[in-house]
Amino acid sequence: RRRALLLCCVLVAAWEAACGQLRYSVPEELPKGSFVGDVAKDLALELPALRARGARVVSQGRTQYFSVHANSGHLVTAERIDRERICENVEPCVLRCEVILEGEMKVYTITVEIVDINDSAPSFKKLELEEKISEMTAPGTRFPLPKAHDPDVGSNSLQSYALSGDEHFSLSVQAGADGEKRPELVLAKALDREEAAFHELLLRASDGGDPARTGTARIRVVVLDANDNAPAFSQAVYTVRVPEDVPVGFTLLSVTATDPDDGTNGDVQYSFPEISDKASNIFHLESKSGAIKLLRNLDFEDGDFYELGVQARDGGGISDTAKVSISVTDVNDNAPEISVRSALSEISEDAAPGTVVALVHVQDRDSGGNGEVRCSLGEGVPFRLERALDDYYSVVTARELDREQASEYNVTVRAADGGGTAQLLINVTDANDNAPVFAQERYRVSLREDAPPGSVVLYVSASDGDEGTNARITYGFGEMPAKVLQKFAVNAENGTVTLQEELDFEDTRGYTVLVEARDGGGLVAHCKVELEVLDVNDNAPEV
Repeated sequence: RRRALLLCCVLVAAWEAACGQLRYSVPEELPKGSFVGDVAKDLALELPALRARGARVVSQGRTQYFSVHANSGHLVTAERIDRERICENVEPCVLRCEVILEGEMKVYTITVEIVDINDSAPSFKKLELEEKISEMTAPGTRFPLPKAHDPDVGSNSLQSYALSGDEHFSLSVQAGADGEKRPELVLAKALDREEAAFHELLLRASDGGDPARTGTARIRVVVLDANDNAPAFSQAVYTVRVPEDVPVGFTLLSVTATDPDDGTNGDVQYSFPEISDKASNIFHLESKSGAIKLLRNLDFEDGDFYELGVQARDGGGISDTAKVSISVTDVNDNAPEISVRSALSEISEDAAPGTVVALVHVQDRDSGGNGEVRCSLGEGVPFRLERALDDYYSVVTARELDREQASEYNVTVRAADGGGTAQLLINVTDANDNAPVFAQERYRVSLREDAPPGSVVLYVSASDGDEGTNARITYGFGEMPAKVLQKFAVNAENGTVTLQEELDFEDTRGYTVLVEARDGGGLVAHCKVELEVLDVNDNAPEV
């Protein structure tokens, strides 16, 4: 059966992948590392690309239930999942997470339905029950019995009750408006205390699993002397609405039942005949007054509605039941939580406007208008916020960057409603957007014609506003006649121009040398060097 459920899981997600979200379904209690879905296939991602970009799973809350195998692209369970623990009575049981592709700054929503298996048997809160019934009780009278609890759902949940043990009693099972089965003990034959003061019964609850699981409770019926009036509640249903910030000890409401009998038979005691562990830690019912008080603070985000059953029992054991519905209203008591899920540590200054530099997640556990969060960036930064997906924002460049003006930005993402902040430190890396610049566009220098080869003609110098290899300058000559190129040389590292061959004033009285400066990115600048050759008396007169 589990294999069939796993086969169904593979077929769920294809139609949703195109719109940025996937849906899978797996049975509960799978071992850690069990296959959930082929994320790479369903998102049409190549495995080498997936490994190169990097992918990780982010879940709400502290527990991470899923992870992605980089080698296979499979979504697998990160731990054993107990549907009853994480979802209680919620059906369907759905876990949500996001897959973030680091290299592409993309996020996809994954919804995984946790399918119930029949791993729990029906159980009663008390295994030994006692019912006190007057011998004057008429046949056909019904007595509510505690319901069994089965945390499983669907066909695996509680399906039927059976009673055995005594001809004086039968069992009736009523279906409530919510479909819940409520067992009732029915008096089938008149009681006679003098004939039998006690009756021992066995109540069995069964679920619909295959094979079925069962739970039992023993019922001891104590036959009492006559008490012919039952308590009666003033209302069948009590309702109240309270804000989540009411203080501990506050009285939410009081229930009231009356009994016209005298003495102990008219003495009414109030109780919760059955109550969940969660509710029992929050609400307290005063047995004498019927006041329902708070034991601890309410939390709308943890529970916004509670339905409690109350019982009024007189001293003779006859009882009446009523229902209490408590609605909790939201108060703006949670500040937004903001976190950076993915971010670049550096960005090139030539990045186009609109480039994504970070993914930010914002969450407010309040509801309605109290849960709406507005985010903003600090002033004076060349970035802006864009809505990405649900509670995600992208931090993108708002304009072109210039490393020469600012090489680093400390960006603050702030959530409204008194929320926190997130800090981003973004370094701007250099792009070769500055050409070399000579200290002078034109140099003038003179040199005697008898200067020996190797003599320094002059030093030229150029600078570059970029950094690193983009700012490294090498010197050379531009296009010039071969005659000029033979006469001079330039040091590529420091720009020193030297004489290679002897000069002759009588042959050439001046030279124009074109010097070139080239940076590491290939940008070039030129300057002119005008050299005047000075005459010396190196020729005798001719007669």
